[in-house]
Amino acid sequence: MALLEVHDLHAGYGRAEVLSGLDFELAQGQVVTVIGPNGAGKSTTLGALMGVLPSRGRIVFDGQDLAGSTLEDRVMLGLALVPEKRELFGTMPVEDNLILGGYRAMKLRVPHWQREIERVFELFPRLKERRTQLAGTLSGGERQMLAVGRALMSAPKLLMLDEPSLGLAPLVVREIFRIIQRLREQGTTILLVEQNARAALEVADHGYVLETGSIALQGPAAELADDPRVIETYLGASAAKA
Repeated sequence: MALLEVHDLHAGYGRAEVLSGLDFELAQGQVVTVIGPNGAGKSTTLGALMGVLPSRGRIVFDGQDLAGSTLEDRVMLGLALVPEKRELFGTMPVEDNLILGGYRAMKLRVPHWQREIERVFELFPRLKERRTQLAGTLSGGERQMLAVGRALMSAPKLLMLDEPSLGLAPLVVREIFRIIQRLREQGTTILLVEQNARAALEVADHGYVLETGSIALQGPAAELADDPRVIETYLGASAAKA
């Protein structure tokens, strides 16, 4: 059974509709990526799933229809979003940001939930080194690591990442995607929205190509990476020669 099922999803901003009838699904333990150009509706999709944008259509998460559910309801059900802007508490230390991320686990009275901090520090040793440093003083890559770590503190059933490589240096991007690969190996279910199509398809099981608010292509990530249309539009001519 799919962990997430989306049927005929419409969403946008005011009268401007961005998504025009999306249908997709995601299974437990999968990494699914949504790639596409700027303005295609990738971030809008995540906002609609999280409940921060009004939407029409049917969203079923872990067997439960999310119609009428609030943002907090969805967090408590196990959805976690790492937004494009990261939205950390800049005047608070790294460790306090992580503790705040444990809100869901605390509310659910998960025993010893604070020990999850050690798992985050094991994934991100740099954060352990900076555990007392104010989040606002971190580098861009460190802020991205903290945003992912904070989301993991809620022990999510589905981790949604919005453009995790945006604005980062190539070396840091590679590190972020290594961590996504490691989370995949640990069984974390991930919905990854990315403009870096090459890196996204390398770590994903399945992919969707979103164009002007609708799905243009879909399939196993390895097959999409070899699709001439994807190569020409998203991977560049060098990939076709490789």
